[in-house]
Amino acid sequence: MARRSIVSDEVKYEIAKELGFADRIRREGNNYDYSNLTTREAGLIVRGLIEKAEQMMSRNEGR
Repeated sequence: MARRSIVSDEVKYEIAKELGFADRIRREGNNYDYSNLTTREAGLIVRGLIEKAEQMMSRNEGR
């Protein structure tokens, strides 16, 4: 059984775009292939996801 990601591929792709290596992610419709990324690049996407989550949490704490 395939595992579903908590984060959408579109969000991961947007972070890769911000970091400058989205062109290495192959897309066909709604399918994303990350096999051309290095471990470092994948880690940078994870770090970007964590930073975005922390920003959202800090915004919600101020309410």
